[in-house]
Amino acid sequence: MTHIIEIKNLKKYFSNTKAVDDISFSVEEGELFAFLGLNGAGKSTTINIIVGVLALNSGECFVNGFSIDERQKILPDIGIVFQSSVLDKNLSVYDNLRYRAMLYGMSKKEFEENLKFFSEKLEMKEIIKKQLSKLSGGQKRKVDIVRALLHKPKILILDEPTTGLDPKTRRLVWDMINEFRKTTNLTVLLTTHYMEEVSIADNVVIMDGGKIVAEGSPLTLKNKYAKDYIKAYKYDEKILAILDKANIPHNKDKKCLEIKFNDTEKAKDFLVEYSALFNDIEIVKGSMDDVFLSVTGKELKETV
Repeated sequence: MTHIIEIKNLKKYFSNTKAVDDISFSVEEGELFAFLGLNGAGKSTTINIIVGVLALNSGECFVNGFSIDERQKILPDIGIVFQSSVLDKNLSVYDNLRYRAMLYGMSKKEFEENLKFFSEKLEMKEIIKKQLSKLSGGQKRKVDIVRALLHKPKILILDEPTTGLDPKTRRLVWDMINEFRKTTNLTVLLTTHYMEEVSIADNVVIMDGGKIVAEGSPLTLKNKYAKDYIKAYKYDEKILAILDKANIPHNKDKKCLEIKFNDTEKAKDFLVEYSALFNDIEIVKGSMDDVFLSVTGKELKETV
């Protein structure tokens, strides 16, 4: 596979604040790559450097084989959804998107064809002629996403793209993005607070205080940093004494007995050994929330 984005020893400081503090990573072509971190962790600063909004202090950044110093060769291949909309609130949806298409040199025919495709995928037909300022927050977000994909880029950068969207719209957006990934090998670089979006990524980088504190696939991170759980709904009370004697962490409430293990194999072995004491159980894999808490010592809220 090809590195379509490559970052080496990237640093960006604001006075005494180390917004991005010597990070290195690469993104493979066609990959869904997720940044995870609290606000101020350095995610958006990194993205702003990649797209040329901010200058780096030191390090190297390559996009599609070009250094970010060659910005004019990079930008045509990138679509980006910023945290804040960059659309003109006084124009209609159609005029906003037509203006963006003209900046990319798209013909009117190509624009109309692409607009028809996206408006059908995201159920936007009823808002195409409306003034942007008259739309809801979720509708505006859909327009921002279409603006980023209109020229069918090689790289889609999504900075908190689905914040404020209802679950149905979020699903529509991701269905469309995943279709693009399958048909055009689109690379997606994502920052998000939504764990279900992180969980479908090919690779994840967790940032904290401007540094990368963990990276890998969701499964790798969960296996390394999160504990698995046995949830027992019907069980013999004798198991409590066994857990206490073995110093195995557990919690009991009215609904179930929750037993923590370092990995799935240990949970399975325990169940096999004491199967006679359990009637109704499930093994629950550690979550990305658990990973984030383990790595950073902080909870990640799914709000901005």
